[in-house]
Amino acid sequence: GSADAAAALRALARLRGRALPRRAAQLALGADVPVCVDSRPCRMSGVGAQLAPVPDLPPIWLVLANPGVAVPTARVFGALPHSDGASMPAELPDWEDAAALATWLRGQRNDLETPARGLFPAIGAALGALSGQEGCLIARMSGSGATCFGLFADPPAAMAAAETIARDAPAWWVRAAGLAGPVS
Repeated sequence: GSADAAAALRALARLRGRALPRRAAQLALGADVPVCVDSRPCRMSGVGAQLAPVPDLPPIWLVLANPGVAVPTARVFGALPHSDGASMPAELPDWEDAAALATWLRGQRNDLETPARGLFPAIGAALGALSGQEGCLIARMSGSGATCFGLFADPPAAMAAAETIARDAPAWWVRAAGLAGPVS
């Protein structure tokens, strides 16, 4: 949804030789659209309108797994219990490698993961499949789901994990991708 909208906005702007629409117009299409338009690691706050760059990421590889269940964002938010309002620290560290990033991520949370897993157990299955792969440093749900990711330091381990999960769960969408270097 949001990534597709952002890609369409970038393509239309390029084809017409015009600037991208302002943040407010991007935000009207979806809370994640502005960060997808920026297409770089950012810290989002509010409903997605406030974006701030994060420190450079180390070379890392992801395996993305979506178990093929539709997850209405409004339904997940509706199941979210009252949050204590705790957020990420004001200052983000410089992560020297994928292991340091994974260690830091273990201390963070996605408030939407618990309600999403309760509503859609397949998300838990995807997280289990990812975390069970050799070389997976951490597995988490992305946004409100259903796509989950496993973080890897090693491209061959990420590729092998993606192949294993795709073989074991052929109905799922599974991909390996490099974030700071090609997966090859």
